[in-house]
Amino acid sequence: MATPAQEEPFAEAAGEAVQTAVMSVRLVMAIADAVRRHQQRQKKGAEEELPPAEKAKDDAKAELKDLLPPDITAALLKGADWPQLAQQLMALKQAGVDLEQLLPRIGEIAVTVRDQVAANAERVAKEGTGEWERMLRETLPAGPVREAILSSPTWPDIAATMAKLDDGGVDVRKILTSAHDEGLGVDQAVAKVLAAGEAPTTSRDALLSWGPLTDGLDIPKDLDLNDRERALRQLAISPQENVRYARMLKDALPAYGREVGLAVTAKQWPLVAARMAKMESEKKPVADHLAGLAKDVSWTAGPPGQIGSRLVQATNHVLRHAPGEAPPAARPKVSTTAARSQSTTVGPTKAPAAKAAAPAEAGVAVHRQTSPAAKPGKVK
Repeated sequence: MATPAQEEPFAEAAGEAVQTAVMSVRLVMAIADAVRRHQQRQKKGAEEELPPAEKAKDDAKAELKDLLPPDITAALLKGADWPQLAQQLMALKQAGVDLEQLLPRIGEIAVTVRDQVAANAERVAKEGTGEWERMLRETLPAGPVREAILSSPTWPDIAATMAKLDDGGVDVRKILTSAHDEGLGVDQAVAKVLAAGEAPTTSRDALLSWGPLTDGLDIPKDLDLNDRERALRQLAISPQENVRYARMLKDALPAYGREVGLAVTAKQWPLVAARMAKMESEKKPVADHLAGLAKDVSWTAGPPGQIGSRLVQATNHVLRHAPGEAPPAARPKVSTTAARSQSTTVGPTKAPAAKAAAPAEAGVAVHRQTSPAAKPGKVK
């Protein structure tokens, strides 16, 4: 029979596993709440007020019923943030989310986390560098969920929770993928209540960007290049990363400081930054690619007022070819990928598959090299 002294470490480890599981519940709930708020701001211009805390606590406790494991439910109810969590839960219900479907799925995530922590007593080394925007970009496809997370006032808290989970040996990427699926469901449910469930039209910026600038990139259908801050957020490029990519271009062209400045402030620069970010995630030598710009300065020829745009195109050109192997830049051609992405009969390729079909509101344009499109036949 185990002595109290022997049982104490096991009890402590079990308690830590439950608390970490509760963190995962808070993370998923924070993401769901961020999606709800974002949808309401987009469609109604303002967020709906949260229900009163005291009433929300009683109502939410009743909603939990047997939908979450008892140990996790008990830990949630004892938490100092339970009133806030209860308000988020009831706000989701008022917005049209079916809690009897949402909570069991959150419970599955929590149980996975709890068991994972219990089975991994030793801390696992971190995978990333602490740049959680980068993890979001690599894990979640562009769309309303990713943008809702990054634009939420609670994003710093969400990032801190992700860091704590990672410290506890939890696979944060797996949780994010599951949370993304639930976020899509929340997005769809809130959209229906707001009578905005129709498929969104592709923005003009997304349409005009289809082609070499976006081949192979994951871009949202509502891309807004007129709003630099939002465009970078949509593409999951942090301000620090954007500054670093601009510096890399400047270092590649030390004699063209003015031209680099014009390129970085050009409307389509965020797409170039997104390509650099993607290349870095694939361990490709971005600086070696950029060196090709100094070897072929044909981009300097042409109307002075368009030199920033030409440098953007030239930068994208050398990034898409092996270092030193970029052919002379030519007039942009129609992209078959773009044509297929615009087609009303052929849907765009999607990034990480969700367990259920994503709603139209979450559509993204993911461009990949494809074989030439077949010639269209006659429409009867």
